[in-house]
Amino acid sequence: MKTKVINWIDKRFPLTSFVEHDLTGYPTPRNLSYWWNFGFLAGFVLVLQVATGIFLAMHYKADVLMSFDSIQHIMRDVNYGWLLRYMHAMGASAFFFVIFVHMARTLYYGSYRAPRELLWWTGQGLLLLLMATAFMGYLLPWGQMSFWGATVITNLFRATPFIGDQVVVWLRGDYTVGDATLTRFFSLHYLFPFIIIGAVVVHLVALHTVKSSNPSGIDLAAKDNIPFHPYFTIKDLYGLGLFLILYSVFVFFIPDSLIEPANNIPANPMMTPNHIVPEWYFLPFYAILRSVPSLVGGVVAMAVSVIIFAFMPYLDRSRIPGGARYRPIYRLQFYLFLADMLVLGYVGYVPPTSQTIVIGQVATLCYFASFLVIPFISKMEERWLVKRGLPPAVMSLMESESQQKSKNGGKQ
Repeated sequence: MKTKVINWIDKRFPLTSFVEHDLTGYPTPRNLSYWWNFGFLAGFVLVLQVATGIFLAMHYKADVLMSFDSIQHIMRDVNYGWLLRYMHAMGASAFFFVIFVHMARTLYYGSYRAPRELLWWTGQGLLLLLMATAFMGYLLPWGQMSFWGATVITNLFRATPFIGDQVVVWLRGDYTVGDATLTRFFSLHYLFPFIIIGAVVVHLVALHTVKSSNPSGIDLAAKDNIPFHPYFTIKDLYGLGLFLILYSVFVFFIPDSLIEPANNIPANPMMTPNHIVPEWYFLPFYAILRSVPSLVGGVVAMAVSVIIFAFMPYLDRSRIPGGARYRPIYRLQFYLFLADMLVLGYVGYVPPTSQTIVIGQVATLCYFASFLVIPFISKMEERWLVKRGLPPAVMSLMESESQQKSKNGGKQ
């Protein structure tokens, strides 16, 4: 019966060939490490967020007079509502954590290089969509930090040349953050995850077109690839198990650890919090915003700090494969960049003082310098390694890459 049904579907839709080509039989480099698990984890968390969000929307009221109380109703009266709310709240943080690790792996191994530029750019588009979705969802609890965070962020759009005030009114739907803002943010927060799903499909199509990268940095021959199932499905499920253990610890034991205490107080436009703090995943960019004295300069710096990742395929022109694995100077620069991100996160979290402002400005300069020095690092590092004598492993990889390119050119 099962075979007949599948045959009936295959005559009308290429189900079997799709599953074999893009899922079970997808050729995957055999040397992938567990750092490649985070793409799968990002997809899992996206499904988790959509599922919990749909059930939360059934009980949420997008009204300034009822939104805060509806959250309390979900937490106290709805069966397992507390679980849905904490899963969704922790899921947002988990999503950004997974995405950041996924990006860090890509940067470390140089997986943004040709021919994977478009794959990298679609990933950057997904990051921007995710940031917008998280920002709009942050307003929905209608707590003190939600209200004032939305007020501050929407005010930033006043920096738009000529039409800044009109843009702010259009975003809010009113002259202040209020009922119209809450309604449209709720609508868009519900809509954007489905747009993200469509963008994920585009991202996967780009991935399956250029194939997965691997720690060696070169495209392996067909004989060196293995089917995705069962070898990497088992590996992904193991990584998923570890992730779920950590995720469950936060959901069941410390669910309020990443929720600002001020957000448990209903929004009050007449009382400003002592210190407005965004979610932890926005803190480095918030610190960059605060480090520039002028509004326009701060907004431009913050926007560029996110967009600059898209230029990595052109900033890094090194011919040495494997990313930081065989490039000691680039590897040091990568670790310094991660340390700088932690410093920026700390500066964005603490209240601004004369000392933290100076630290934030220095860290901001280091942040942009980390990208601007990459072209010089690429040239200097290559000359230095050639002068010293390239390690045998690097020589072998570069020769393999040259042979692979010549074969591909011959086929074309």
